[in-house]
Amino acid sequence: MEHDVVNPERGTPAQTIRLVVSDIDGTLVTRDKQLTEAALKAARDLRAAGIALCLVSSRAPRGMEMFLAPLEIDTPRAGLNGGLITSPDGTILSRLSLEPQAVAAALDMLDVHGVDAWLFRGHDWLVRNAGGAYVGKEEAVVQTRPTIVRSFDDYHAEVGKIMGSSTDYPLLERMEIEIGAMLEGQASVHRSSDYYLDITHPDANKGYAACALAARLGLDISEVACIGDMSNDIPMLKVAGLAIAMGNAPETVKSHAHFVTASNEHNGWARAMEQIVLPRAPRA
Repeated sequence: MEHDVVNPERGTPAQTIRLVVSDIDGTLVTRDKQLTEAALKAARDLRAAGIALCLVSSRAPRGMEMFLAPLEIDTPRAGLNGGLITSPDGTILSRLSLEPQAVAAALDMLDVHGVDAWLFRGHDWLVRNAGGAYVGKEEAVVQTRPTIVRSFDDYHAEVGKIMGSSTDYPLLERMEIEIGAMLEGQASVHRSSDYYLDITHPDANKGYAACALAARLGLDISEVACIGDMSNDIPMLKVAGLAIAMGNAPETVKSHAHFVTASNEHNGWARAMEQIVLPRAPRA
């Protein structure tokens, strides 16, 4: 990709950017979850230009910690798609939890269809099946060990996120639609990858997270650039003053962006920062 793609249907992008709110997986890091030298340089360049950087992810905040030092981030971060916002030291600043009846209904639906379910409560990650297809993978990626429980029956309160995982990608795509319809008004339901389905509080989406992070820094969302690659990133792309989709994003995600950059395997994040965001840095 020689040039970034512009989407004229998205409207006019902001001309001044003071904050970047960035997704992590499929966006900031490569397929093997690494930060490239180009990404690290771009993060330094943002800081030098007076543009703050906040991370937002479907991950729990603890699963984001390994990126804070390399990126030299000292801003709040939003985990669980915005359901849990913490300070850099992990102190919980705000949390949004599903109603217990919504948790029970979602778990029933996932169980009926054979989808492995996990619960996230505060900083805790609960699983029933340690041998689930993606438990080991997730443990390695987020560098956190889950707590194994026999049943979720005693854990329906204060759930920030239910995650469904399955090797059957079309099934998860159907579950996104069916559980979303079943829990309309009670939950936000989006896939964060082909194999993960996130079910969170109805206000716990990345649009809410971007606005909340901006507010904590005393900024308006109109001066925020958001960048992501999956359907759970669409809410923040919709509200952003400048919306950027990754080249590896589905077309439905790209349709909500002002610009489409290269893929995460081709330094798309760094390219977007250098060529799209930095020219919009605040003037001294």
